[in-house]
Amino acid sequence: MAPATHPTTAVQRVKMRQLLRILKIRPDERPHVLALLAVLVALQACGIGCFWDSFSTGSLESGDVFFRDFHVSGFDPITYFVTTYWRLSTYQVYRHPLLAFFVLPFFLLNKLLILLFGINMVQVVLALPLLFAGVYSFVFLYRILREQVGLARLDALLSDWLFMGFAYVMVSLTVADHFAVSMLLLIAALYVSGLYMQRRQTIGVLPAALMFLLTAGVTLSNGLKIFIDQLFVNGRRFFRPRFLLLAVVMPVVLVFGFAKWEDYTYVRPKERHNRSVRQQAEYNRKLLAHAAFMDTTVIADSAARETAFKKEYRRLLVREAIERSKKLKKGKPISTESEFARWTDIGTERWPSLVENFFGESLQLHPDYLLDDLLRERPVIVEYRSWLNYAVELLLVVLFVAGIWCGRQSRFLWMALAGFAIDLLIHLGLGFGLNEVYIMSPHWLFVMPIATAFFLHRLQGRPLLLARAVLFLTTLFLWGHNASLLISFYCSIAL
Repeated sequence: MAPATHPTTAVQRVKMRQLLRILKIRPDERPHVLALLAVLVALQACGIGCFWDSFSTGSLESGDVFFRDFHVSGFDPITYFVTTYWRLSTYQVYRHPLLAFFVLPFFLLNKLLILLFGINMVQVVLALPLLFAGVYSFVFLYRILREQVGLARLDALLSDWLFMGFAYVMVSLTVADHFAVSMLLLIAALYVSGLYMQRRQTIGVLPAALMFLLTAGVTLSNGLKIFIDQLFVNGRRFFRPRFLLLAVVMPVVLVFGFAKWEDYTYVRPKERHNRSVRQQAEYNRKLLAHAAFMDTTVIADSAARETAFKKEYRRLLVREAIERSKKLKKGKPISTESEFARWTDIGTERWPSLVENFFGESLQLHPDYLLDDLLRERPVIVEYRSWLNYAVELLLVVLFVAGIWCGRQSRFLWMALAGFAIDLLIHLGLGFGLNEVYIMSPHWLFVMPIATAFFLHRLQGRPLLLARAVLFLTTLFLWGHNASLLISFYCSIAL
């Protein structure tokens, strides 16, 4: 007698091979994927050509060339450095615990190309994961709009191209930092979670643990969004002891334990060495300052001279600390006692940051101080020259809010918004990275077209035609505005 089988219920698990099928590009997606790929390759070529002369040859002599020559907004050249030298201590291991190991295959490929051609092709090598991230972010978002929201094909494509035209989606896909990869992983997690929801299935322990390790391994804070997705999908089953232990507690312990090992093995020895070098340099500098002071002072008494020198030297250190703080343009942290508390900011004004940076620069590049770094000349707040930029920003935010209202009964939308709430708490609440919050916008920008899609889905007849026309014109404007400024920026550096 055949064993009894259970019907399809919420406790069935999606097989891993079914998840791998989502990577297949469907026939209706292919023309747009090819068009997007052509655009991204052209943008990549601009970015590669901009730094090619210094990165391809100079970086083989010294990795300092990356930190000396690379200045694109607040992005770091660390991934270029690690893909050339693969030093684990370069990343902040508690924020990016597994990122160096994800980069390892590209380091090995780049090492092989260096041996074959004698030049550093790190930019070309890292263009591959960026192109992959761009294509599949586009594909998965399109499927979300079609399958989870139910948009018509035309509306889904318009919304998808609108998203790809957002400023820091475009910029992140030309710069080899971790943000584009994080964006892809978060969109993929939403898409896969939506599939589980549609099939009324729960996420199993193994897929859940892998989703967390991949996402949190790149950026630790995004692992919390994975737990939120799993909570929405599994519901009360999320709190079952087996799932909590194997899919939540154990992956967290593994990631933190691994980060602790990286910190102890690679980061601390380097910090001790650097501290020793700095202390020796400071001692030598103090000796020189002491000699110069004693040669020029008119104070005769030796004890009085020493006292006067100590006061003057303290004033010098205070002035330099103030200048460094101004240069870094960092707000006041909640505390300086711990590393995590030092990343916070309660001094930077929230409303100007919300208008000009969070919803401003993230969506539309500012022509003034174009992609400049805060460590150079760019102020924290930069205003647009034209009212049109503010009108476009307001339109996108209004559509976002309208979509939230129209989709307020959607479990999927609330799952996406819960992840967005994490970003609001981290950046606008705690102030983490608030002075350059736009570079982290790929972590949440995809929520805007998802929410807006619920508004479009409600429309019919002439209102829908009008909305499509507005969406099309806005998409054209964003692509024209952001792409032209991005290309002009790269061309100006190359010249």
